[in-house]
Amino acid sequence: MEILYFKALDSTQTYLIEKLKNKTLNAPICVICEEQISGIGSRDNQWVGEKGNFFISIAISIDALPDDLPLATASIYFSYIMKKLLFNLDKRIWLKWPNDFYVADMKVGGTITHKVDNTLVCGIGINLKDVQKEYASINTNIEPKVLIKHYIEALQEFPTWKQIFSQYEVEFELSKRFSVHIENKKVSLQNAILCKDGSLMIDNKKVYSLR
Repeated sequence: MEILYFKALDSTQTYLIEKLKNKTLNAPICVICEEQISGIGSRDNQWVGEKGNFFISIAISIDALPDDLPLATASIYFSYIMKKLLFNLDKRIWLKWPNDFYVADMKVGGTITHKVDNTLVCGIGINLKDVQKEYASINTNIEPKVLIKHYIEALQEFPTWKQIFSQYEVEFELSKRFSVHIENKKVSLQNAILCKDGSLMIDNKKVYSLR
């Protein structure tokens, strides 16, 4: 997979989606930058990061993804593969449903996915060093360029969704101490049930990540 490096971008996700739409870039490809000025976070919030942190977006053809992967659950799939790598660097890290990286009770990063024609674009932002006030960082000295190479290697093994889900299902219990925003409302996960397609049953209603 080709990797494009930049000193700074407004957003790796916005940049890559735009290039895919105007056909100047094609999957598979990865974009990484040292600084991100106005990255895209959950619910259209910004994920701004200083130099030394991790900001990437990857475009992969949907045809290359595992046949059993529900696209609505892609954020869990991409996130958990990254989480397994990060766990080797910091044993405190875990994945809060559906796409947030946490160290203990503090968020350190997140994942967001977009579909562009027959391509899935996955953006990941992680605090490796400097952080915004309300967030934490991972206890590691790994360089972003090294981490992305390891991630691409792990991703290109394309584990099945069944393999990822069987591991994440156990970890999901940690998410039950938290809440998520669903239809602009904050909803507790205390009684949520994780379904095999990665969605949740909350108050007899099925909820997907939609990120």
